[in-house]
Amino acid sequence: MKNPAFIHIPHGILYKTIFLLAVIAFMSINLQQMFALGSSNSKDHATQPNILFIAIDDLRPELGCYGAEHIISPNIDKLAREGIVFERAYCQMAICMASRKSIMSGYRPTAENNLHDRGPLINNIPDALTLDQHLLNNGYETVTIGKIYHDDEDENGWAQNYRSVSGDWGSRGYTLKSSLDIEYERKPLGKKGPPYESADVSDNGYQTGVYAQKAIEVLRNKKDKPLFLALGFRKPHLPFNAPKKYWDMYDPKKIELANYSHPPEGASEYNRTRYGELRNYYGMAEEGSVPESDARKLAHGYYACISYVDAQLGKVLNELEELGYADDTIIILWSDHGWKLGDYGWWCKHTTNEIDTRVPLIIKSPYAKGNGQRSTALVELIDLYPTLCDLTNIATPDHNEGISITALLDEPDRDWKKAAFSIWVDKNPKNIGYTLRSEDYRYTEWRDIKTGNLLDRELYDLTEGSLPNKNLARVKLHQARLGEFSKIMEGGYKAALPDSL
Repeated sequence: MKNPAFIHIPHGILYKTIFLLAVIAFMSINLQQMFALGSSNSKDHATQPNILFIAIDDLRPELGCYGAEHIISPNIDKLAREGIVFERAYCQMAICMASRKSIMSGYRPTAENNLHDRGPLINNIPDALTLDQHLLNNGYETVTIGKIYHDDEDENGWAQNYRSVSGDWGSRGYTLKSSLDIEYERKPLGKKGPPYESADVSDNGYQTGVYAQKAIEVLRNKKDKPLFLALGFRKPHLPFNAPKKYWDMYDPKKIELANYSHPPEGASEYNRTRYGELRNYYGMAEEGSVPESDARKLAHGYYACISYVDAQLGKVLNELEELGYADDTIIILWSDHGWKLGDYGWWCKHTTNEIDTRVPLIIKSPYAKGNGQRSTALVELIDLYPTLCDLTNIATPDHNEGISITALLDEPDRDWKKAAFSIWVDKNPKNIGYTLRSEDYRYTEWRDIKTGNLLDRELYDLTEGSLPNKNLARVKLHQARLGEFSKIMEGGYKAALPDSL
């Protein structure tokens, strides 16, 4: 028998075979490029990108880059010009614990998993593979500074943990002796100190400045492996503590109070809040509305804290540039939920309203084609986990209930989700609000947690750009629209995904 290696092949067949193999190879390469994790944002694993994951607590989208000209936020505004601003981003529940657990776990909050309860995530979902753990498992140096999870979270996914930092402050971050005396006197009663403080101290006189300093130290001592730096600023969460120089940036006489000081006409009784979080602070009325003088002071403190955080973030971003990491670092800035500054006569978060569920979201990827643009696509904070998996070429865990938005980083104006979903769980009485944000409306169903019976509905028109002031679910003209939204709600988030997926 002849050696198979020397079997004669006619030239015609040989050339056709070579041509066919070349075509197959070409198609294979192009198919790999077409299906490479969603978009051109995917990157070769030879040099995985660093990630700067910035959480700003209780920050509503009241920034210069979101049209709020009265807010002094030059560093965030600069980041917005360089990256992509998402104008309609939403949290999954307007409370710190649930929102942060949802982001970091990839699970949506439900009445069953109780993500809104205090305690580590393992109490809610024992086998949850968190974002930090997933990145750690895939070669990242994971570092947390400040508040990423809630304070009592189990954070095993971190190679370095700087959740707590030390400095010249005491309980709840107060610096002034007068504030600390009030805090310690009221603490045994379950009460809190003053709702704000403006000590004449340096940036590092409060926690926010030290968080930035620690972030800079981490960047300067970066290891050879890719870095996931999760930097969680605790302000502008109550109490509104910031150095005096940031209070001095704002003239209290020019601070405008909320346009609507009363709930929407026909608002559901289930969608109301006593804003107990604020009332628990010293000097705040335990019942009734907040006096105008207090409202103005609170708004002043909130704005001062925004500018304080902005200045500290600017230091970190400048250091990123100076160290030469900016061109290979994905930056994501987000807040866990919105906040009411007297809007509807209410304060804090804790409802299904647009003002509580809408959040700022800015993403700057060095590989994105859409940098410098804005997107009006409906996106959700739960999308951040799969997006980061996509951008780092790490497989997204099957359990994840969000979707990657990397396609929007290349094409910010493309068609996207039909709705964004959130919930609110009221413990007493035990009711749950299921809410969705569509292109033009916010629709909410209030149900009994035990029976699932429908208790009430709300529908608000959001096309005018200001706070909606009338529940259209009470209007006969909109009854057909209620049926349409009820079907969308029944289909859930999977039925509202982009048609292209």
